[in-house]
Amino acid sequence: MFKKILIANRGEIACRVIKTARKMGIQTVAVYSDADANALHVKMADEAVHIGPPPANQSYIVIDKIMDAIRQTGAEAVHPGYGFLSERMDFAAALEEAGVVFVGPPSPAIESMGDKITSKKIAQDAGVSTVPGYMGLIADAEEAVKISDQIGYPVMIKASAGGGGKGMRIAWNAQEAREGFEMSQNEARSSFGDDRIFIEKFVTQPRHIEIQVLADKHGNCVYLHERECSIQRRNQKVIEEAPSPFLDEKTRKAMGEQACALAKAVGYTSAGTVEFIVDGNRNFYFLEMNTRLQVEHPVTELITGLDLVELMIRIANGEPLPFKQEDLKINGWAMESRLYAEDPYRNFLPSIGRLTRYRPPVEGKTVRGGIVRNDTGVFEGGEISMYYDPMIAKLCTWAPTRSEAIEEMRLALDTFEVEGIGHNLPFVAAVMDHPRFTSGNMTTAFIAEEYPEGFQGVTLDEPVLRRVAAATAAMNRVSEIRLSRISGTLGNHERKVGDDWVISLQDHEYKVSVAADHDGATVIFVDGQKMRVTSDWQPGQSLAKLTVDGEPLVLKVGLIPMGFRIRVRGADMKVHVRTPRAAELARLMPEKMPPDTSKFLLCPMPGLIVKISVEEGQEVQEGQALATVEAMKMENILRAERKGIVKKINAAPGASLKVDEIIMEFE
Repeated sequence: MFKKILIANRGEIACRVIKTARKMGIQTVAVYSDADANALHVKMADEAVHIGPPPANQSYIVIDKIMDAIRQTGAEAVHPGYGFLSERMDFAAALEEAGVVFVGPPSPAIESMGDKITSKKIAQDAGVSTVPGYMGLIADAEEAVKISDQIGYPVMIKASAGGGGKGMRIAWNAQEAREGFEMSQNEARSSFGDDRIFIEKFVTQPRHIEIQVLADKHGNCVYLHERECSIQRRNQKVIEEAPSPFLDEKTRKAMGEQACALAKAVGYTSAGTVEFIVDGNRNFYFLEMNTRLQVEHPVTELITGLDLVELMIRIANGEPLPFKQEDLKINGWAMESRLYAEDPYRNFLPSIGRLTRYRPPVEGKTVRGGIVRNDTGVFEGGEISMYYDPMIAKLCTWAPTRSEAIEEMRLALDTFEVEGIGHNLPFVAAVMDHPRFTSGNMTTAFIAEEYPEGFQGVTLDEPVLRRVAAATAAMNRVSEIRLSRISGTLGNHERKVGDDWVISLQDHEYKVSVAADHDGATVIFVDGQKMRVTSDWQPGQSLAKLTVDGEPLVLKVGLIPMGFRIRVRGADMKVHVRTPRAAELARLMPEKMPPDTSKFLLCPMPGLIVKISVEEGQEVQEGQALATVEAMKMENILRAERKGIVKKINAAPGASLKVDEIIMEFE
């Protein structure tokens, strides 16, 4: 077995590989850019080598710098993780030439399968069902439009060397095909150093289901069942699960056997994933093959009990697979929620900054018999950089059934504390409660269809609001008692703790009385309903674990004047707890209006101005492109909300802007 492995990656996947290598008694080498000098993977590794400036194309994807780090440390093998160099044939070839083992497939397999154009042709030759499309090289945007017209809209424009949603666009007409081709090509060039693009028919009402395969160097290949990855936004997976709630055993077997046949056709070894689009009649079509470890591999590990990283290392070391296909059974159900540094209340725009609070839920077995796992690459006090992918953690749960795994995920999300940046925890919590998701009736269009205007938070049902109202009334009682015991007050000015309160939240108002005792409090609503609340919460704690009428309720808590900021199940709300007189006066207070920013184009995220598409004095129409901003490896076109004339342009291409900095002004 290898004595030392270098991980050519960063973030959570580097930490994930380090954990398994440590378990196997293998020393690890981390590489890092200037932006990652204090990163968690650097702290965890036995050794670390600096490889350059923050941009990935000057550090993490520069092969010569990785090779130098290998020579400096004497690493015998390299695990590439996912992204960066994981699917670069020239990197695997450079390692082979240097006598260093690549923990992944051989370079010819990467070349044929990692390239989406070539892999489609091979899949067709192997008898695998494929989606109609144009597999040749496309010269420019006009040719892309012509090809799209011939295939018929909608079409999917994709980077040949792409992955993770980068370099991918759906076009519904010629204009979108032209713009999509240029943007996909730019993103592909920036992220992968390869700007080849191909176009295929976009299958409507699709499910995205993938098969995990493992192949050794002795001719053995097995499939580890499937993962459902249909909950996506901008072609980027957000929630995954294993197995799929849609497949039957017959379809699962057919997809698995085709995936293995494809792997064998190219002499594939190591872990790989064959992705399929599956329609409503369970017809499946080959989409692509990822010749690496997938981001969502933990859900497969949870339902099989296998360590895929360990198996990759053992296969790379020449060991045969220790099991056969008939040995691989599905045990229970697993869910994964990706935690992204993206603000759902600002159309999921990237958010960077310091993690002032980062408290994941406790990992391991739960009191309900499930399992919680959190794969992460950050820590409290660390910085989220603008240079890399916005994913900072993967929260996973396992339970015997799908409904139980969802409930474990709900409770885990409720206890996950993140402050300092915008993040998508409220959104994934909302999805976990969505009836369409819980029924298993979803497609890749789920987010676009269910949140067409973006995510505005969750409006809780009235019974849930009552539970929150009862909980905050009891918490307020604890706070008031604490304040009444402050020493040094003026004589005859003691604070009186009343029993009657008015709770205001999400346009609801509840009049309650609180009767407290040593074991908790009974909250009595004006209509006679009583709720028993118990908790050990104390003022200043940011997480409140309560029981309301015997059922658990977990709230993220912040203080506001005369109440709390409460976050629960995707809802983020102000809960005011006032005396009846204070509530009466609050109803008379005028509402403060936000400032008018309609004459400005503000930068919606921290990012780099790539392009200014208009000039001063130019008249623009509604929907017209004004500027392009790049952040976290994604390009975003900013468009005019209405007709107007550009008065002044404040930023030029190459400028790095903060959130809400003015890009241009209008007359």
